[in-house]
Amino acid sequence: MSVEYLIRAILIVLTTFSISAVIMPLIIKIAYHIGALDKPREEQEHRHIHKKTTPKFGGMAIYISFLIGYMLFGVHSVQMNAILMGSFFIIFTGMIDDINELKAKEQLLGQASAALIVMFYGGILLSKISFFGITWNFGLFAYPITLIFILGCINIIRLIDGLDGLSGGITGIFYLTIGIIAFLQGKYGTLEITLTYIMLGSTLGFLLYNFNPAKTFAGETGATFMGYMIAVISLLGFKGAMLTSIIVPLITLSIPILDTAFAIIRRVIKHKKIYEGDKDHMHHQLLKMNFSQRKTVLVVYGIDLLFSAASIVYNIRGQKVGIIIYLVLMLLVLWFVLHTSIISPTIAEKTKKFENKILHRKTT
Repeated sequence: MSVEYLIRAILIVLTTFSISAVIMPLIIKIAYHIGALDKPREEQEHRHIHKKTTPKFGGMAIYISFLIGYMLFGVHSVQMNAILMGSFFIIFTGMIDDINELKAKEQLLGQASAALIVMFYGGILLSKISFFGITWNFGLFAYPITLIFILGCINIIRLIDGLDGLSGGITGIFYLTIGIIAFLQGKYGTLEITLTYIMLGSTLGFLLYNFNPAKTFAGETGATFMGYMIAVISLLGFKGAMLTSIIVPLITLSIPILDTAFAIIRRVIKHKKIYEGDKDHMHHQLLKMNFSQRKTVLVVYGIDLLFSAASIVYNIRGQKVGIIIYLVLMLLVLWFVLHTSIISPTIAEKTKKFENKILHRKTT
């Protein structure tokens, strides 16, 4: 059974990968034709790293591959209907934004519409959470908590989409991690697993054209859709008992989650709008250390893979071991944060002064 399952999983991934990769050149041409282009700008504190105009409609190839993959390998259900309906809102909002930038409130409206369809029509809810052996049942609060969870997943991928191959690689690692957990557990043929492999192939096909130097960007269409599917797969996996805790996908997404949290803190400290862009994200800190774009992305991939390993260990081998690995990784990330301007340059300066004092005392 496991061999048949593995063959089916590989078939799904290869098929959707091929579809995404083959149609991408056409999507790039369409992006130029309709004006879905990312042009380098000098405002926003020189936030744009790329130096040339790049089509940003790559997410449409992911979506088309996803739809074909579902038609070939998926099974009809009410939940899947809700996911598809919600995805139309995500894609429609993203397409408009890629052509003519929307306001943050307008983007949020499209995202919230998708989330509400998934919740009320699909019945996909985060009704409880378990961690450290304790379970909390949310009751009626499950609805606002699920809404926040879905919107959070969508926007952490949006916010980390700042370098060639970054968002696609991180989401690809997420899908791969869930796929490995499913395989080790012997979970076969469920909706969340089928969607996981469909999205893994579709995203990797996109990554062929998005890795540095990028021929296309995901755009709002791709970034929001990838985040949306991460949320849906996480909720389905937890509801179907594949994931021992909803914490598992959160651990896997630690890098984008932490990066988003630090960005919010940073902007609050600087009295800026939360959704206002800047160049102080984690990947920007690595660039300031004279890493190239490609090396920076590979470093982030490496860190993310370690968090993914913690998720796999937590879910398969034992929660205690997984938590220990996770805490060690968190301490390393905290060290990095305290030594860079990711929150504030002042914090980095104070940290270095404190360390110098400690070293001076030891030498004297």
